[in-house]
Amino acid sequence: MYKIMVVEDDSNISKIICENLEKQGFQCLRIVQFENIVEEFIKFKPELILMDINLPGNDGFYWCEKIRALSKAPLIFISARNSDMDIVVATNMGGDDYLVKPFSLEVLLAKVKGMLRRTYSYNEGDTNILSFGELIFNADNGMIACKEKIEELTHNEMEILKILLKNQGKIVSRERIMRRLWNDERFIDDNTLTVNITRLRKKLSAIGYENIIKTIRNEGYII
Repeated sequence: MYKIMVVEDDSNISKIICENLEKQGFQCLRIVQFENIVEEFIKFKPELILMDINLPGNDGFYWCEKIRALSKAPLIFISARNSDMDIVVATNMGGDDYLVKPFSLEVLLAKVKGMLRRTYSYNEGDTNILSFGELIFNADNGMIACKEKIEELTHNEMEILKILLKNQGKIVSRERIMRRLWNDERFIDDNTLTVNITRLRKKLSAIGYENIIKTIRNEGYII
């Protein structure tokens, strides 16, 4: 069962859309509070998003950009705005399709089914997303985010954070991390790992997560 998130501030339209999607066997999340759309996306993990442009507070372009930093899930804009510039901006922000209001439910359902078929017939899933509290880490593209703050990690920083998040609550030895990064820790200066850990901590601090990587003396690191 595919999950679809509907971000539409007209409650009547969003209800009708969700009712019809559910009749087709889809699981639907209707957003009613528009301050924490990224957090709702992370919790629900939809395979497709329907996004209006004119929303309370930040517009749909803004939220599309934030979601794109974390996920490749297809996103269809639904909007009464029909200028060429709106469509160009929507595409540049990461939108996959654009449907102008008013539209028929038959057309919407056809676009949704077609997009899901094209997207998921050829790959086994979306992004490899890991989390810790409000920290979100996309292990596919190296983006870390907390609320509206985003940082991009290097390859080594990605690998360090990935192994620590996958072993939350467990000590990961320096030797294990070094083997993960360089295959054989015997020929790597121990300070090289320390430098990478320091840089990773700075980027985590920049998005509001300080001191989540703990050093366990003579053993390794833990989140």
